[in-house]
Amino acid sequence: MKDEDSRYEAVRSRDARFDGAFFFAVRTTGIYCRPSCPAVTPKRHNVSFYATAAAAQGSGFRACRRCRPDAVPGSAEWNVRADVVGRAMRMIADGVVDRDGVAGLAARLGYSARQVQRQLTGELGAGPVALARAQRAHAARVLLQTTDLPVTQIAFAAGFASVRQFNDTVRAVYATTPSELRATAPRSGARTATPSAGIPLRLAHRGPYQAGPVFDLLERETVPGVEEMTGAPGTRTYRRTLRLPYGTGIAAVDEPRGRPGGWLDTRLHLTDPRDLTTAVHRLRRLFDLDADPYAVDERLGADTRLAPLVAARPGLRSPGTADPAELAVRALVGRDEAARLVQAYGKRLDAPCHGLTHLFPEADVLAEAEPDGTPGALTTALADGTVRLGPGADRDDARTALAAVPGLDDRTIAAIRTRALGDPDVAPPGPAVPDSWRPWRSYALNHLRAAGELE
Repeated sequence: MKDEDSRYEAVRSRDARFDGAFFFAVRTTGIYCRPSCPAVTPKRHNVSFYATAAAAQGSGFRACRRCRPDAVPGSAEWNVRADVVGRAMRMIADGVVDRDGVAGLAARLGYSARQVQRQLTGELGAGPVALARAQRAHAARVLLQTTDLPVTQIAFAAGFASVRQFNDTVRAVYATTPSELRATAPRSGARTATPSAGIPLRLAHRGPYQAGPVFDLLERETVPGVEEMTGAPGTRTYRRTLRLPYGTGIAAVDEPRGRPGGWLDTRLHLTDPRDLTTAVHRLRRLFDLDADPYAVDERLGADTRLAPLVAARPGLRSPGTADPAELAVRALVGRDEAARLVQAYGKRLDAPCHGLTHLFPEADVLAEAEPDGTPGALTTALADGTVRLGPGADRDDARTALAAVPGLDDRTIAAIRTRALGDPDVAPPGPAVPDSWRPWRSYALNHLRAAGELE
């Protein structure tokens, strides 16, 4: 949906399929919205369209208080694309600009800061600083409305360099002060004293979401100490530990209980609130929340073999991971061996929670402790950077590097590409799959597995 007339028709019909794919702003009100905003549709000549919320903010528009466009799922385009812009967007979402600046982002991409600025601005209407600023504003709103942290602490926790910068950004984005924004939060008892007590979140997704198969997979793979699944199917809660840039975290994600709504209820326990944005991004990757099920189902549903499977499970996802290096090791060694590694080398939490006691051991620790065989070769490659699997990794380079690890077979490489790199178009070795399934072969194979047609 590139032309503006088509976008306006989506706005007129309040089409939620395009929430996050683009934003529209109304010149007469100075407000920008998501396409599904329930407000009265503005006249066409008063509307401008933007690829990102940051671009709308940069043009002087503030976020709508009715539809909260800052809270929509991210564009699925960034998961599909493997070019510089797609890689940059994934890294910005992971907090790279907040931690290392534009220079750090550019270095990871292998381009100059000027080239990165030019490419992002040319395509998205906003550079890396503006995109990171929009993300910080959203993190600030979440902390203001879900915790009782002092405003000064929230400013730095959200990634701002100063309280003044924080105040100016909140006013620009939300047309209100931080204190006034906090006062608009629902008084439902959800606010907590500190992030360590848990930050309640709703992780939004677009379209239908087949939660059952995702939770089934996570339950089968659960590694004791690092993960746990409690409750019966339909009412399960998945918990896991998180290694984050500034500290550690524990995430608890509830399986939807048959209620309407496009989100997963989540609670994050963080030792350092500066990790909020990164933790949210990694959970979104794990649960594949930024996917576009409409595009996937339309393509795969046109295939004779897949059509009944898509009809039976609309919105089936391709789960990723919260920790790419951990996933790579687990894909190779299996669940039982992974559990042994956790107990032998994992870092113990200062405050265990339920059955969660450890972080999964880092690659350099495993490489030093057990350097032999294919597992040792893989952890060494992960530790020294020969294999890069982070959110901004070049997928082609990663595939080549994985193929060079002695003893790593094609099936394991395919699993790592699908889960750790979030590649939506991976076909494992074996019988050829139709080109008509591109660029969603990972999703097609998940449909076959869910139907029992593929192991």
